[in-house]
Amino acid sequence: MSADLPSSDREPVAVSIVVPVRNEADNVAPLIAEIIGALDGRWAYEIIYVNDGSTDATAERLAALMAQHGQIRQLKHANSSGQSAAVRSGVRAARGAIVATLDGDGQNNPAFLPDLISAVERGVGRVGLAAGQRVGRKDTGFKRMQSKIANGVRNAILKDGTRDTGCGLKAFPRDVFLSMPYFDGLHRFLPALVRREGLDIAYVDVIDRPRHSGVSNYGFFDRLWIGIMDLAGVWWLIRRKKPTPAATEVH
Repeated sequence: MSADLPSSDREPVAVSIVVPVRNEADNVAPLIAEIIGALDGRWAYEIIYVNDGSTDATAERLAALMAQHGQIRQLKHANSSGQSAAVRSGVRAARGAIVATLDGDGQNNPAFLPDLISAVERGVGRVGLAAGQRVGRKDTGFKRMQSKIANGVRNAILKDGTRDTGCGLKAFPRDVFLSMPYFDGLHRFLPALVRREGLDIAYVDVIDRPRHSGVSNYGFFDRLWIGIMDLAGVWWLIRRKKPTPAATEVH
């Protein structure tokens, strides 16, 4: 079986929720309860936690919850590979035609998942991404300043029309995501790459909230000097995009 094809030995699902985590043991149970509360009765769904090299009790907490809830799956990276790699692993394993993502620290409220998923459903064939846009952010003033500067620079260069690419709350057709060129930091550039494919973006305002427990585990692209190479690379990809010619088979 191809690595890009999900397993088919379970009941069909319409939506896959992908949650990348590293050392988030205390946040697993509360977040899963909220995801279930937001989606139960609305879609056939699965929850895929991608355990990105955790060294705490994240794996054990997930195993206990998997015994209680059949819709939960856990993927494990032997070593931490970063958020982009974790998201990609989850999307590749997903069985739903629509995938939604959120961060595993509890700052992303699952109550907004239905709005994101519905936006993709309504825009089938036209909308390539529903992107959460944070309001009332709970980060420190320094992080908010970093984010504002980096988002401004990115938007000026890529012209992706998005004021906040760092929000983990997103939804998209699985096949659209898998058609994107993969690189570390991909999840931060999805709006630009989706527009590159001629698809629309739906924006959903979401309310940020404080982390439930623990500390941030993933680097912040909003430290612009880390992402400058990726920014240049995505700009190059956009500039090199050519129209896809119509191909007609001759009999």
